[in-house]
Amino acid sequence: MRVIGIDPGLRNLGWGVIDVAGARIAHVANGICHSDGATDDLARRLCSLHAQLTEVFRQHSPETAAVEHTFVNKDAVATLKLGQARGIALLVPAQFGLEVGEYAPNAVKKTVVGVGHAAKQQVDHMVRLHLPGVSIAGPDAADALAIAICHAHHSQSAGRLQAALQRAAG
Repeated sequence: MRVIGIDPGLRNLGWGVIDVAGARIAHVANGICHSDGATDDLARRLCSLHAQLTEVFRQHSPETAAVEHTFVNKDAVATLKLGQARGIALLVPAQFGLEVGEYAPNAVKKTVVGVGHAAKQQVDHMVRLHLPGVSIAGPDAADALAIAICHAHHSQSAGRLQAALQRAAG
């Protein structure tokens, strides 16, 4: 199963792709889609993110996707803009016919690090342990790989639960 994790951001939208075979995971690619923060044209920035993320999907053909939830912060305008970037992160996988898992940041950290309030450096370190030799494009890409790992873990757990329920019923 090929999984893409997406860390939404208006300026930097991180993405990471992994392959999952049973308990084994392997790094495929990671990167950051950038939009021009110098322009005030939000529509053009969103369009740029959409085009870049669409190209990532074309190149890597993920089979499932996961996006991190965003939470409201003190700056309502920034939160709204981040929400619009998150809309792009949800739209592109949907355009490719994929279902999208959504995870709270604490759930991602707990799955990857073991602690729900882990620091970014701890997440980066654990991603590197899960994916030996990986070259990470930056903190947003590390977060995206962590989201992909979290989704792979939760998808496998859900699959095992479903199989157990089917065995119990049959």
